[in-house]
Amino acid sequence: MPHIGFGELIVILVIALIVFGPGKLPSVGGAIGKAFSEFRKASKELTGEAAVSTATNEPVPIQAASVPVQAAVTQETNEVKS
Repeated sequence: MPHIGFGELIVILVIALIVFGPGKLPSVGGAIGKAFSEFRKASKELTGEAAVSTATNEPVPIQAASVPVQAAVTQETNEVKS
C-alpha cells in the first residue's frame, strides 16, 4: 500500500477544498469516515466467519473415516457369500 506523506495529504485536502467547497467539506469527511468504519466492520465480520468456517471443516483423519467403510464392505461381502 502506498504511503501518504504530509505533503501529499495537504495537496489532497486543498483539492478537496476546491472541489467540494468549505461548506460541504465537513459532511464529505464524515461520510468518508463512516464508509471506512463500515468497511472495517464488514472486514472483521468476514474474517470471523472465515475463521469459524475453517475451524469446523477440519479434515477427518483417514483411519477414523475408513472404519465405517471397512465395516460396510465386510457386511456386503458376507451377504454376497451367504
